[in-house]
Amino acid sequence: MRTGVSLCLAAALALAQDGRESFAKHCAVCHGDGRGTERGPDLANNRRVRSRSAAELRAAIRDGMPATGMPAFPLPTAELDAVTAFVRALGGPAAEANVPGDRAAGERFFFGKGGCSGCHMTGGRGQAMGPDLSALGREATIAEIEEAVRQPSARIKPGYAAVNVELRDGRKLRGFIRNESQYSAQVQDSQGRFHLLTRAEIAKWTPEPVSLMPAPRCSRQECQDLLAFLASGVGPKAGDPGRALESEAGIPFRDVANPKRGDWPGYHGQPGGNRHSPLDRITPANVKNLALRWVFPINHFVIQATPVVVDGVMYVTGPNQVFALDARSGRTIWHYQKARSAETRGDPSKGTNRGVAVLGDRVYTVTDNAHLLALHRVTGALLWEVNVREGIEGANYGNTAAPLVVNNLVVTGISGGDLGIRGFLSAYDAATGKLAWRFWTVPKPGEPGSETWRGTALAQFGGGGGTWMTGTFDPETNTVFWGTGNPYPAYDGDERRGDNLYTGSVLALDAANGKLKWHYQFTPHDLWDWDGGQTPLVVNRRFRGRDRKLLLNANRNGFFYVFDRTNGELLLAEKFVDRLTWASGIGTDGRPVMLPGAEPTPEGTKTCPSVLGAANWPSVAVNPATGWFYVVAREACGIYVKPPARARRNIPLEPGQMFLRALDIETGKRVWEMPMTGPADSWGGVLSTGGGVLFFGEDSGALGAADARTGASLWHIQVNASTQQGDGHSWRASPMTYMAGGRQYVAVANGPNILAFGLPGE
Repeated sequence: MRTGVSLCLAAALALAQDGRESFAKHCAVCHGDGRGTERGPDLANNRRVRSRSAAELRAAIRDGMPATGMPAFPLPTAELDAVTAFVRALGGPAAEANVPGDRAAGERFFFGKGGCSGCHMTGGRGQAMGPDLSALGREATIAEIEEAVRQPSARIKPGYAAVNVELRDGRKLRGFIRNESQYSAQVQDSQGRFHLLTRAEIAKWTPEPVSLMPAPRCSRQECQDLLAFLASGVGPKAGDPGRALESEAGIPFRDVANPKRGDWPGYHGQPGGNRHSPLDRITPANVKNLALRWVFPINHFVIQATPVVVDGVMYVTGPNQVFALDARSGRTIWHYQKARSAETRGDPSKGTNRGVAVLGDRVYTVTDNAHLLALHRVTGALLWEVNVREGIEGANYGNTAAPLVVNNLVVTGISGGDLGIRGFLSAYDAATGKLAWRFWTVPKPGEPGSETWRGTALAQFGGGGGTWMTGTFDPETNTVFWGTGNPYPAYDGDERRGDNLYTGSVLALDAANGKLKWHYQFTPHDLWDWDGGQTPLVVNRRFRGRDRKLLLNANRNGFFYVFDRTNGELLLAEKFVDRLTWASGIGTDGRPVMLPGAEPTPEGTKTCPSVLGAANWPSVAVNPATGWFYVVAREACGIYVKPPARARRNIPLEPGQMFLRALDIETGKRVWEMPMTGPADSWGGVLSTGGGVLFFGEDSGALGAADARTGASLWHIQVNASTQQGDGHSWRASPMTYMAGGRQYVAVANGPNILAFGLPGE
């Protein structure tokens, strides 16, 4: 077999012979003969190189990789193709070699007599004790697979070296060293649990020199069939059905709906959207001692994700990638990455991604081109992938928001409303990825609701109504609440006369089937791009003498709304900003009382709030102890210009200002406010804690802390999230808090980094 493998590789190299001289001329100074030097990595035994398609490798050679120091090589087409072929041939993936053997028999051996599935997964089946082998044929050479099967201890995969650990508290562990440093170690046991340790907790550390995987007991033919089966694995494909996965260490929905103390299992922390944590280690008395504990960099200019933490493991995202980290130290446990898409537009094309959802043994995330992925919680391997826009026409769809898990479903929206789409919200079976239901936020011409669209915009552009921010869920009423985006075109309503349902609204949907229970439209016939993507916050509290199930929303249009979430009854609507010129209030019929002269004109019209909104997608919170609603508000106006310009601009010599405000829920009136200094371009929301401390992104670029009762400033650290207006580095994420190793941390994404703060000495 080894001779056959050698001949196969030699033939592949011969096919790429024309690229050898060009490789030697342009690439050998760093990569030598392809096996690497101190100046460049090994390309012949590099899984990242093998996992890339020919087109992706060609683009990397042509355009360079600035982040790694690799320059661009704009070679003639024929020469570029030859070099690409040579690089691929250096270590061609096994899946391209057509390995002889009976793949079906190999599969039966893997899941039966061979016992391989007792430790490994492939295609969503098996156990996640060892590495996932689903994409082995795409990631490894034939020689590497054969060596791993016949001599498992000859080359142990990084992250899977075995170790025996004795802890100072008397416990003993045996498992894999997923990562380690001089100061900490991350160990995975056979049940898929991570033990995230400091060196001070370890009494004895004994690495095992051999793999935990025994050499297979197979006949020559069985081994050949097994090799053929493993070589055929290229990973799940979009649309492949997933399989149910449950393990003892998985995360049940009850722990998502009612998080265990110290966990933060979703984008909002809890599915109801209230970014309040009961953790109380950090108080107004000791917050001044808060200090930076660790930093984790992600290779992207600005991260918008909120970290998710469960059982001491943190999950964070960058563009089309997910990291699992030790929440105590910031050390990596696993990393998943998918190539970015060339066809995306708008925010998805910038790499915007706001985080993950978790359930069972899966971690869910979206990609820039609107695919929903399920990754394994332990290995980070792709379990299934679905195209959210499957069968839907249009080039402007993408995705940026963290998914939301709802019972046994995972719900995701869609972005692209500013480019012309027909918005929708989709729910998928969390185990398999099968579509469960879909709700369209804009009707087709002729459908119910289309009478609220008079003109050509609906048929020509789709209507808009994106669902680009993560919604909320109320288990008590089994209702999903989700905000919808603006109608399209944004500043011109001539060809979309009417209210334009269901844009600029909050939707209350039955979680079981996606049917509409009720809706409320904040800005009918919106002409100012004031969508409804702000958090619909679920809270139970006494309101005007009655215990009620409420839904709260500080809308982009400048009004603060309180609803009875069981039926959509509007209980309160009061403005929460002073600079508001488009409406005098909200009438008894629930509609805004419009003021004249606020509509965009070809010459430009000054209207308040500005297009950035009185509030926007940054997080909000209610503290149960005070009963107040906390929001970062923007006092600003803008000049709105009607097409053909389709633009808006700031007003010269009239800068805006940001405020941290506490609102009385029963009246909508301000209890207190904290003015900020800066360009009014902050997108950092608030975090409320049981210790009575509010954390928030301050407009001048600091992470700040305030007293929840008085609004007094307690602490800040200048992290320079904002320097000047328009530089693209203002706050783009909201803080969260969690417990790990008995210590309370506060974490936030800032620029390209995840920052974690904690008190000293705990």
